[in-house]
Amino acid sequence: MSIILKTAFFLCIKKVLSQQTRCIASISTLPETHQMLYKTCRDFAENELKPNAAKFDKQHLYPAEQIKKMGALGLMAVDVPENLGGTGLDCLAYAIAMEEISRGCASAGVIMSVNNSLYLGPLLQFGTQNQKEQFVRPYTTGDKVGCFALSEPGNGSDAGAASTMAEKTGNNVYVLNGTKSWITNGYESEAAIVFATTDKSKKHKGISAFIVPKPTPGLALGKKEDKLGIRGSSTCNIVLEDCEVPVDNMLGEPGFGFKIAMMTLDSGRIGIASQALGIAQASLDCAVDYASKRVAFGGPITKLQAIQIKIADMALKLESARIMTWRAAHLKDLKQPFTKEAAMAKLLASETATFNAHQSMQIMGGMGYASDMPAERHYRDARITEIYEGTSEIQRLVIAANVIKQYQ
Repeated sequence: MSIILKTAFFLCIKKVLSQQTRCIASISTLPETHQMLYKTCRDFAENELKPNAAKFDKQHLYPAEQIKKMGALGLMAVDVPENLGGTGLDCLAYAIAMEEISRGCASAGVIMSVNNSLYLGPLLQFGTQNQKEQFVRPYTTGDKVGCFALSEPGNGSDAGAASTMAEKTGNNVYVLNGTKSWITNGYESEAAIVFATTDKSKKHKGISAFIVPKPTPGLALGKKEDKLGIRGSSTCNIVLEDCEVPVDNMLGEPGFGFKIAMMTLDSGRIGIASQALGIAQASLDCAVDYASKRVAFGGPITKLQAIQIKIADMALKLESARIMTWRAAHLKDLKQPFTKEAAMAKLLASETATFNAHQSMQIMGGMGYASDMPAERHYRDARITEIYEGTSEIQRLVIAANVIKQYQ
């Protein structure tokens, strides 16, 4: 190999390594845009979310004012192109922003995640220009939010078993009938991405996706679920009874619904991983702050080895999960396959959130169990991150399938 070719080869390798490792560096080594976004989100979380998070939780209160402010900051449409009203940043920026917002309030985090990943995401990827103008641009400012209606009361993790039906009529419309469950932003959203079967004989290949404005005749909302955590976001059923949707509101081609759902969930898992990181970081913050002030055996309990071991384990798991999440986000930005990495990030980060919340309560003892302290809220909020957008069991199946494929 000539010296010129060798030089070009090593420069290429250096560039690739730089791209691959950029996402595992600290905040201080990220591009200036990402550092500024991090600081903006952290300041907003400290000043606007953290002081109000307990109120949102106890009163089951949607943080409308804060969501509008997040929209003004560009956080409700982080990777939406600027020409559609978005911020025009990348998925790594989205992950950083999601973590900091969720650190302040996990409810605000999931509202932001659903709008960015599950609603705007598929519209950007599969929507027509007219659909984007009508259903993307107005949802970038925080004044409107969207939702994602895939789950049903009977299908659980089997997303391909959609019993909601969509029948095309002679009036250039589809008539939808069925029930969708566990819809985050169900009450506040003004449009939904709804998945329904258009050809039952094709099973999961007969599922299509529709953009359904709210309110729409034939669409009704069930009761708000009384949940363990993230109680500042509404969750409910969407009931469709002879709900007419124009043909032009189909997202993608007929039968593309399952593909759209799976691709959307891949991206959504990066958002939920980032939400889990925020909860895990908040739990660590809470534990260290309490331990540094709590005096026992002649000094602050941070001097006790048992406490130090817990803090070390919490920090180790948190940093590991953050690296995995940023890696998945960076792979997406490079337009490389990221399904396995997104599942790994979501699994690791969600289990870390649960672990850190548990350890935080252990460090705080009885005070951690009291609702006056944020530790018990973090404990409750963490639990859902192992369930929605694919349970931990589903993530392991996705990871295993992709690993096995690499050996074939």
